[in-house]
Amino acid sequence: MKNQAIELTTFKLKGFTAKQFIEANTEIDAFLKRQKGFRSRTIFELKKDFVYDMLVWDSVEEGTNAMHKLMTELSDSLVHDMIDQSTVSWNIAPVEHFVNL
Repeated sequence: MKNQAIELTTFKLKGFTAKQFIEANTEIDAFLKRQKGFRSRTIFELKKDFVYDMLVWDSVEEGTNAMHKLMTELSDSLVHDMIDQSTVSWNIAPVEHFVNL
């Protein structure tokens, strides 16, 4: 994972379950797969209705560019309405250290 970046977005859902949120992300997942530098996406819940959306990119620049593009091209996605926007925290940083088997 050298020279890669991790994007981590956290937020609360507005009356939806994590399962419903994941099911609604079909178009977002398809969009991400077409973006330059995209490697993977993982969505999980640490406590009820509080979602962590983690993406791996080849670089901070590619992840940042894709985020801006997503907010423009998919601004009408149902996914955005499922999120309590006042709770969103978006961060992206280069990987500093990685250990693998």
